Amino acid sequence: MNTLSDFFQKTKISAGKSSGQVALAQIHLLGRHDEKKIKALIQSLAPDWQKATLLKRIKEVTHFTSAQGPVWIISRNKIKSTSHENRLSESDYAWHREQCGALVGYFKAYDVTEVQFFWTQTTVEQERGALVGMNLAAYQFKTENSKESLQSFPKIFHNKKWTDKELKEIRSCSLAVNLARHLVNCPPNQLNPKTYSDFAKKIFQGAKNIKLEIWDFNRLKKENMGLHVGVGQGAEFAPCMIHIKYRPSGSARQKPIAFVGKGITFDSGGLDIKPSSGMRLMKKDMGGSAAVLGLALWAMETNYPRALDFYLGLAENSVDAKSMRPSDVLIARNGMKVEIHNTDAEGRLVLADVLDVAVSQSGKDEPEIVIDLATLTGAIKVALGADLAGLFCNNDKLAQELGQAGVRAGDLSWRMPLFQKYTQGMNTPFADIVNAVDGFGGAITAALFLEKFVRNKPWAHFDIYSWNDKASGSLSFSSRMTL
Repeated sequence: MNTLSDFFQKTKISAGKSSGQVALAQIHLLGRHDEKKIKALIQSLAPDWQKATLLKRIKEVTHFTSAQGPVWIISRNKIKSTSHENRLSESDYAWHREQCGALVGYFKAYDVTEVQFFWTQTTVEQERGALVGMNLAAYQFKTENSKESLQSFPKIFHNKKWTDKELKEIRSCSLAVNLARHLVNCPPNQLNPKTYSDFAKKIFQGAKNIKLEIWDFNRLKKENMGLHVGVGQGAEFAPCMIHIKYRPSGSARQKPIAFVGKGITFDSGGLDIKPSSGMRLMKKDMGGSAAVLGLALWAMETNYPRALDFYLGLAENSVDAKSMRPSDVLIARNGMKVEIHNTDAEGRLVLADVLDVAVSQSGKDEPEIVIDLATLTGAIKVALGADLAGLFCNNDKLAQELGQAGVRAGDLSWRMPLFQKYTQGMNTPFADIVNAVDGFGGAITAALFLEKFVRNKPWAHFDIYSWNDKASGSLSFSSRMTL
């Protein structure tokens, strides 16, 4: 099976009512918690033997089986946050995404072939969350390329008139997230810098407002990207950089936003090799680049109005006679000399050179903001766990805006300090800086290293885990998925 073929789920959403001649699931989504409405639905649809029990305890999600099939009544109680200034709150969009995504696993158990949605005083965010959640939950890596995967998903009907634009936005969001998930799931013998770049070219081939450029190994050397070259020089497939330039009409009035993604398609640790337990999941080490590529797809699909640049730094960190060594000194694109203290701190090296490419663009291509995403350190998971991204930022306004955007989207982050005192640990008599520091605060020192390469631009760095350790909500229908 070619895991890099066209895999996108196309959930069918139609207006009107179900035929009623098949196994039918009903989902009643209430925009506000209305006990009177919930009780009326229970009285109308629940079997007689179950009504009394259901009426005694009204919950946010009520489930029972009617004569036609399974029924869910979903209405969220508004819970006022009293701590963390709502920075860790679950938005309406996120809550409905997780609740409705969790239902998809039941459809097969009930042999459901049609789903009828009933929206009652719902907001656009609640409705978007519900449908995006179902699209996310429909994804399965093992069967994504098979016709059965598309045919077996129920048809969805609803009692609301959706515009084509609204449906496209829902589908585009789902496609972008599932693209990132799929790339992270791909085995490393199939996803490498060469196949990854070929796949990106295929996605954006002939796309309007998109220009895609690939810097191959020779171009990296010509650009003096010694850090990027050093990481990938020991692998069978040479490192490369993908630049996706998105310029919609009318966007010239604003400077672009640049996004940079770490794309280590497999990380053995290099000569400072990882133990087997630490290496087993290292196909996920390109998760930052997968998120950036998904974002590029979303921008194209939705005709996002602002100019954007997307950079993917791709390499494989392998063990070979040509691999970089501890104590090697590599020269970065910005001229800084970097002593290799640990070959397993490779992601920041690739990011450093690619960040320099992004921030050094000039004229109308000079970015206003640069944001990088990377599965950079295990230390951030120790600090925040698998469900929160670490956010490092040199601009308070940007950090606040990104935190709020994450709450709305259900992708939470927590701002971490760029504590300058810790840069002292990077000193070396042999170069300008070392690439890694022993001891505590590993996520902070990694971010401080990257900060040396952003040329004082407003910059944010997301240190992400990029792997889901447990099935839940919209990510409950497949065993291994990105956050």
